[in-house]
Amino acid sequence: MKSGVFDILKARFLINDDALKNWRFIVFIILLAILMIANTQRYEQKVFEIAKLGNEVKELRSEFVDRRSELMKLKMESTISDKMLEKEIYPSTVPPVKIEVKKEEEKSFFKRIWQ
Repeated sequence: MKSGVFDILKARFLINDDALKNWRFIVFIILLAILMIANTQRYEQKVFEIAKLGNEVKELRSEFVDRRSELMKLKMESTISDKMLEKEIYPSTVPPVKIEVKKEEEKSFFKRIWQ
């Protein structure tokens, strides 16, 4: 038992006659360790990328909500009328009038124009 431990500590199993199969096993273990390390690194990179993209989505969503609220505010009639007053354009006091075309020829003429 004592000589077996000393043989392991002195690494005699690497220089014996059947050392070739021991070297093959050691190289196999080293390759597996390298593969495991590479996979762990790729996994961590993907986790960081997912977290980064999640933060970007949150930022873009909040920016979208801000822009949408700005747009709703700009589309309000009061905002538009205030901007038009600055350019001295005032709201009409006369209500709009609907124009109706009675003649058949004129209707077909307008149909041809719009098609």
